[in-house]
This record gives sequence, C-alpha cells and structure tokens, in this order.
Amino acid sequence: MSEKKYPFAINVFGHIWAVWGILTFAITFLIIFLPSMLSHLMPEKKGQTYFIWISRLWMRVWLTLIGCRVIIKGKNHFEKGKNYVVTFNHNTFMDVPLSCPFVPGGNKTIAKDSFAKYPIFGQFYSRGAVLVNRKNELSRRKSYEQMKMVLKSGMHMCLYPEGTRNRTTEPLKAFYDGAFKLAKDSNKFIIPCVLVGTRKAMPPHKKFFLLPTKLTMHFLKPVSPEDKSVAQLKEEVFQLMKEEYIRNTQ
Repeated sequence: MSEKKYPFAINVFGHIWAVWGILTFAITFLIIFLPSMLSHLMPEKKGQTYFIWISRLWMRVWLTLIGCRVIIKGKNHFEKGKNYVVTFNHNTFMDVPLSCPFVPGGNKTIAKDSFAKYPIFGQFYSRGAVLVNRKNELSRRKSYEQMKMVLKSGMHMCLYPEGTRNRTTEPLKAFYDGAFKLAKDSNKFIIPCVLVGTRKAMPPHKKFFLLPTKLTMHFLKPVSPEDKSVAQLKEEVFQLMKEEYIRNTQ
C-alpha cells in the first residue's frame, strides 16, 4: 500500500482545502459547543446519547462542508438493547470525527488526557472519552475500570486496537490486547468497524493536507468472546478487519 504522489495543482489545493477544513471545523464547533454541554444536566447514559447525537449532527454538517460524503454500512448488526466493544482501524486524524459520532447509541472512546487541557475544546473532548495517561500505570488501570463501567452502564466502548495511527504500508498495524481483554472481562461481543477513505482524505505522509473524499464505515458482524482466549479473539478480529479493508481498497 504505497503512498500516492500528487500533481502540483492537487498539492496546492490540498493545503488550501486544509485551511478551509480548520476554519469550518472551528466555526461549527463553537456553534454546537453550548448545546453539547447540556448533556451534563442529564443522567449519564441519556446525556451521552444526546451528546453523540449532537456530535453526529455536527459531523454531518462539517463533513458536507469539506466535501466528504459519508456512507455507513452494517448498522443492522447493532442489536437493540445490547451494547458492544467497537474496534476501529486508525489511519489519520480524520478517523476520530468519523468513528464515535456514527456509532448507533451512546458511546465513549479512550483518549489521551493531555488534550483535555485545551480551553473549551477540552471540555467537549472530555465528555466523549475515558481519559488516560498511557505513561502512567495507575492511570491505565483506572481507565480500564472506567471502560468496564461504561459497558456496564449500557453504552458502547469504542477503541482503536492499533494504538496509534497506521503510518506503515500494511493495511493494519498489529493489535494490542486491551480491547479484547475488555470484551472478555465484560462478556461483550465485539463489532469490528473498518474505516475506508480517511487515508485518502488526509494522507498520513503529508502535513496540513485535506482532499474531498468519499468516506465509508463498514460495521461487521458481532464477534463473540465466548470460549476464546484474548489472543484468539484478537487474531479473529484482526483478520476480519484486514480482509474487509483490502476488499474495499483494491
């Protein structure tokens, strides 16, 4: 999966479009910030569901403004009354606004606590995430217990098992154990989700660059953790996601 080289005109356009992307992101965020904070006045699950709804509305508007049409497949795999560990591949920063807002129902993801320190945006960021300092063992243990509580409350927990953005030429980086241990410990099915198009919209090898692109989310069939080790569960989900990604990027 080699990185594409762009003609001069496309390179110039990509940088200009990135400016447009930042401006529209900031303006639309300021519009939805106060409505999103109303979620704090609601019970946790109801408030998070409302927060995700506002986030989805925001992303629908912003992605339209930057010319990135979103197609979602497989939402029928979410059974009413059940919640899941949802695993995403991770190529670029574009994956974050595309993933959690379009998961059906209330959900949280795990995120670096450093981003929560930014004024205004940090409050929004914190509302949608379980925060963790990956360099701190106590913080990692605390965040793991918080993720179990998210699942226990009936919400989905969204994770990126690659850990960081995939800057390699492989479809996926090797997975960490965390998402699969969480599914086992909580006895929750995993719904793998493959994001396609984000790498084209925001190529990992280019800085401050954005292109209008079709983005697709492929929710796959739930994977049961029953009678599987963490290693077996991780390998099964990895292969499913890898095959789906290759199938949709050929």
